[in-house]
Amino acid sequence: MTDITRIESNARMSRVVVANGIVYVGGLTAGDATQDIKGQTAQVLEKIESYLAKGGSDKTRMLTAQIWLKDIERDFAGMNEVWDKWLPAGVQPTRATGESKLAADALLVEIIVTALAA
Repeated sequence: MTDITRIESNARMSRVVVANGIVYVGGLTAGDATQDIKGQTAQVLEKIESYLAKGGSDKTRMLTAQIWLKDIERDFAGMNEVWDKWLPAGVQPTRATGESKLAADALLVEIIVTALAA
């Protein structure tokens, strides 16, 4: 049986799950939803770095990312501008970006990532 580590769990979910050398980070949104897409994306990416570290990884070891935007037509370019500055060259994960109604009306972006543990 494989050991599974769950980080910041509650009755519904864990923020991070680590199993078989893979770090799974659940969907993250901005803490300050009054900001525009660039501000919210920067907040989410900062959270991703923190949670990857708690799982024993970092952004250079990401395998895949799922990005959900409230309004893809309006916010895709702004989100990508922040993403492109954040991610070092040569470590791009697979990625999908879609449009979705998010948990709160003011939220503009939610990101889910999976990475290899260090």
